[in-house]
Amino acid sequence: MRITFPGAVADAAYAHVSEVLAPPVLQHSVRVWLLADHIGRPQGVDGLEREALAVACLFHDAGTADVYDGPQRFEVEGADAARAFLAEHDWPRPLVQSVWEAIALHTSPGIAERMGHLPRLVREGVLADFGRTDLIPPGDEESLTEALAAFPRMDVETVLSDAVVAQALRQPEKAPPSSWPGGLLAAYRAGPGADPAF
Repeated sequence: MRITFPGAVADAAYAHVSEVLAPPVLQHSVRVWLLADHIGRPQGVDGLEREALAVACLFHDAGTADVYDGPQRFEVEGADAARAFLAEHDWPRPLVQSVWEAIALHTSPGIAERMGHLPRLVREGVLADFGRTDLIPPGDEESLTEALAAFPRMDVETVLSDAVVAQALRQPEKAPPSSWPGGLLAAYRAGPGADPAF
């Protein structure tokens, strides 16, 4: 299925992350966009803000890519990657900052939801992709289901957690206690059967 993004910058973002993300993480990122867009449209998210939402969704796990495996938490590395990408385009600074916040905070419950449309929608898109169906508003469910089915999960829970844990084992500062990466690392160290923090 060919996916349409709302603008040339979002198309370029998709082309970029397609080259650097593991396929399951890329598929997840597209599903997060489909879900976040579905949630946001009835709330009036449109125009450049909608394109910014697409960019934020596409980059939200970019910090798991080898090319963005820096010293900071993967969420921050991904946010910095999106900011650097958007620096090549003439976008308003507040919107670029909102994209940064949406990515950096997407694993921060109770914070992302209060930081504006983009952080809340990216967080809700992520949660919806990991099972929070109560966040998905009614309307055009058949079309959404069909679009999501075109991007299979490919065991993203394992692939994503393995990537975050592998980074944390090399650089423990990337997984501070009480963070989502820290929870994944703790579950890994606890051994099989531990809660993987999804």
